[in-house]
Amino acid sequence: MELTVPDAAVARYADMLAAMGTEARLRVMRLLLSAHPEGMVVGDIQAELEIPASTLSHHLDKLKNEGLVNVRRERQFLWYSANTAALGDLLSFLYAECCSRNHAIEPATIVQIAGLSAGGDSRNAAS
Repeated sequence: MELTVPDAAVARYADMLAAMGTEARLRVMRLLLSAHPEGMVVGDIQAELEIPASTLSHHLDKLKNEGLVNVRRERQFLWYSANTAALGDLLSFLYAECCSRNHAIEPATIVQIAGLSAGGDSRNAAS
């Protein structure tokens, strides 16, 4: 069974991957996932990752524009959280072919990889 993904969806997923394609943005995503579902205020993200405020603002805007993070205002604070639904869609897109067409990766292996600790090395998870 071949899966058909509309070109617009492929373009959307490519944009999402590109948005996470810098070290700083990937670190932001991992930090926000560790703080899920509450999220974090900008100042705490900045302090944790030691990224200058203007640079962090640029990275958060890029992630938000691609639908990877959500932002909410509480009084004077902006809270950012990972958009886990969007990340789930992205992961489903990435694994759809390998798990449905040729079974290159068994779905149970994906669950094992996702269960690694924050300090784990997923490159060795399937070996």
